[in-house]
Formats: sequence, C-alpha cells, structure tokens
Amino acid sequence: MGPRKFWSFIAVLVVFGITGLAASLPAVTATTQTSGEGGVEVKVTPRLLSAGAAAWEFDVVFTTHVASLEGDPVTFSALVDAQGGEHAPLAWEGDPPGGHHRKGMLRFTPLVDQSQAELRIKGVGGVPIRSFRWLLR
Repeated sequence: MGPRKFWSFIAVLVVFGITGLAASLPAVTATTQTSGEGGVEVKVTPRLLSAGAAAWEFDVVFTTHVASLEGDPVTFSALVDAQGGEHAPLAWEGDPPGGHHRKGMLRFTPLVDQSQAELRIKGVGGVPIRSFRWLLR
C-alpha cells in the first residue's frame, strides 16, 4: 500500500470512528432550566436521557422563602411524550416534604419516541403547570 492509499485509509477510519463516537454520546446536553413563578424557584437538570438508559433521570431543586414545600413530587410531576401523553415518575429520590429547600431526583421510564423530553410540574407555588423541555435529536 502506497502512502496516498495509507492516508486515505486512515481518513476513512477517522471519519467512521467519529461517526460511531457521535452516535454513542448522550442525546442531550444537561442544560438546567429554571422557573421562578409563584414565589417558588424550580430548577431542573436532565441527568440521564440516553436511548439505552434503564430510566431517565432529572435533578430537581425547589427553593422558596414564602411557605413550606410540601407534597410528594411523584404526585405532581409527569414526563410528557411527543403526543402529549403524561407518564408518572417511577420514584422521587430526595428530600422529604417540609422546609424552604428541597432537592432530589425524579426517575421515569424512558419514552418510546425519544425526540424530545418535557417535564411538567403541577401546582407548586400556585402555578398550574411549569413546563421544562429539551430536544433530544
């Protein structure tokens, strides 16, 4: 193999290697979104939203200086699919009700259509629906 064919072969390997690497990277950059309505700040950061994950995970932080943070996030949170269907969380792993600061992780069964993720949190701070969305592809 001459030098020109060798470098062409290396270039092909690099291109296919980069393509394979891109396919294995997470589908979403973990960008935090914040809602500060109703005297309660809610910050949501996707922790794990990859196609092969056993569960999708979102870090959630609630902060207020108005009232105590009550309730179970499993009862007032939902993952919304591309058709608008709501899916309840599998679990809340975090701080119990009470106080002015709560943080934890919401876990969900991954969506079938993985082109987007929308997390809805309902009724916190008197706000009917807070919506946090990420495009995954």
